[in-house]
Amino acid sequence: MVHWTAEERRAIASTWDKIDVETIGHQTIVRLLIVYPWTQRYFSSFGNLSSCAAIMGNPKVKSHGKTVLTALGAAVNNLDNIKETYSKLSELHSEKLHVDPENFKLLAETLIVVLAGHFGAEFTAEIQAAWQKLLAVAISALSRQYY
Repeated sequence: MVHWTAEERRAIASTWDKIDVETIGHQTIVRLLIVYPWTQRYFSSFGNLSSCAAIMGNPKVKSHGKTVLTALGAAVNNLDNIKETYSKLSELHSEKLHVDPENFKLLAETLIVVLAGHFGAEFTAEIQAAWQKLLAVAISALSRQYY
């Protein structure tokens, strides 16, 4: 079990309360697909991902971004039980989607960049540290089924 300090819980919750899951989710998936183009192979059913403009304007990318951030919200709301919260997602990504778990790390890195860009100076090192910890725990939970 992960130990969360009161400060970490506050940092995560206060940031989460300000996040528009549709906007931040879309920006995160767009950036992921552009910066790490090999991740596009997992989104072959999304249609045209041939350029930055195509990725940014793709409605399936936008929808998936919201889905991803909504799933992250489940972790935020269940900090003490993320492994159980993500057990079915881990199984889905491992057994059905066959997503390389390394991609979860790329997604987490990308989300941190998006949050830092969105919140600027408000996204302090302490807040980033709490979010890095949250994302590390989420990655571990998502990768659980793989081992």
